[in-house]
Amino acid sequence: MTNEYSIKKIAEIHNGYTEKFGIPRQSGLAGSVVSQIIFEPEYRVQEAFRELENFSHIWIIWQFSRAVRDEWSPTVRPPRLGGNKRIGVFATRSPFRPNPLGLSCVKLEKIEYTKDSGPVLVVSGADLMNGTPIFDIKPYIPYADCHPEAQEGFTGSVERPVLKVEIDEDLTSKFDIAFIGNVKEIIAQDPRPAYQDDAARVYKMKYGCHDISFTVNGDTAQIVDIMKEKL
Repeated sequence: MTNEYSIKKIAEIHNGYTEKFGIPRQSGLAGSVVSQIIFEPEYRVQEAFRELENFSHIWIIWQFSRAVRDEWSPTVRPPRLGGNKRIGVFATRSPFRPNPLGLSCVKLEKIEYTKDSGPVLVVSGADLMNGTPIFDIKPYIPYADCHPEAQEGFTGSVERPVLKVEIDEDLTSKFDIAFIGNVKEIIAQDPRPAYQDDAARVYKMKYGCHDISFTVNGDTAQIVDIMKEKL
């Protein structure tokens, strides 16, 4: 007998990641960037969050909502490997999977109990796009979830350089210092695919309602412009 069960969306994440380009490749890499998890009305029950504030980190189970497809491929080409080497999909965290599910560990900064949205989880280090559906929340338990002896597979041989990010003082002075800090931390993770290395190219990414332009030369990124979107 087949027992089919439809997974319910329980929440959405809200942050400044409005496009795929610029989102950290893994959770925790841009640890200062804050997001809010806002629950659906059905799950805004205060008792459901009892004792959660005693955990410092949580797991988020979510949907790659921009990668939902009818078909799947047994191999994918990770951008970090230059986009020209195929790896088995189950050996990667690619969004293009039989079931487009993601798993992220984030820091739980606090729980805000609001009048309009009920309990809101304020988290840092998320790698989810704004509006991403969330299916479940689980506490991170160090003795069970942390394995320092674990082998990294092919990811252990991939360089993870952190860029030095520069920005002119006159441009910095036009924006909030926390906003500039978030933008610099995101770009420092080098959102470019590994096969792109053109010092003359101007890369563009969105964060919140701003368009950010930057160049990369060697291990240094230069933010050349920040423009607020016109309404």
